[in-house]
Amino acid sequence: MEKKIKPVFVIAGIIVVLLVMFSATIFVTLQPGQKGIIFKKFSGGLDKKNIYNAGFHIIAPWNDMIIYDIKEQKVDEMMDVLDKNGLSIHVDVSVRFYPVYTEIGQLHEKFGVKYIDKLVIPEVRSTVRQVMGRYTAEEIYSTKRAAVEKTIIEETEAVLKLPANNIHMTALLIRSINLPSQIKTAIENKLKQEQEALAYKYKIDRENAEAERKKIAAQGEARANQIINSSLTNNLLKMRGIEATIKLSESPNAKTIIIGSGKDGMPLILGNQ
Repeated sequence: MEKKIKPVFVIAGIIVVLLVMFSATIFVTLQPGQKGIIFKKFSGGLDKKNIYNAGFHIIAPWNDMIIYDIKEQKVDEMMDVLDKNGLSIHVDVSVRFYPVYTEIGQLHEKFGVKYIDKLVIPEVRSTVRQVMGRYTAEEIYSTKRAAVEKTIIEETEAVLKLPANNIHMTALLIRSINLPSQIKTAIENKLKQEQEALAYKYKIDRENAEAERKKIAAQGEARANQIINSSLTNNLLKMRGIEATIKLSESPNAKTIIIGSGKDGMPLILGNQ
């Protein structure tokens, strides 16, 4: 006599089979540094408001979990740009960024998961070309390189962070600027000559300053001597001589002093016996 299979076991078996078949779409695990949004095929489409954090999630099998990497990312771009005079310059740029995770629904709706190729890279390339087109090759390569890089960073960041784009740029670096060899050599020679001229000017300025210092010192010394000479009268010299004689007479050493026998009536010291 055959045993009948209970309906409850049949239902349980069907459920198990369905779970196995759809486990990849029902059970979703987001790793650290990932966020997710749900696309509901039969009830409203893209849910831009609810952002799913890292961890384990269960979703309906007919819905799709769209996963975004929100960690900082880096893109290196090499491009040819034209300077103010139409000269071709090869530039190597590196940009670091990450999507604003609270707005990945908006980002996905407009650009999709390939937002780097559709948004970040084109905007970086466009801004670099626009900014460098305002300067000459010499300014970009040497005299205004820092200003060029600063302007590119500011303008690129301003575009990417717009509410329509929702990208936060953390850094942008110009890793290298390559000019045609003849232009590069000409610029380097010009810079070398300018440095030599500055060094020569510094040497001349230093020598002129030293000459001026000596002139001022000599004038001061001459003025001091003039003041001293004008103040040394005969009477003053005699008085100083008498003062010196008095001090010598007070010395314990034996001396012979003849008062008024020297030149101009000054005391005369004859001996040290």
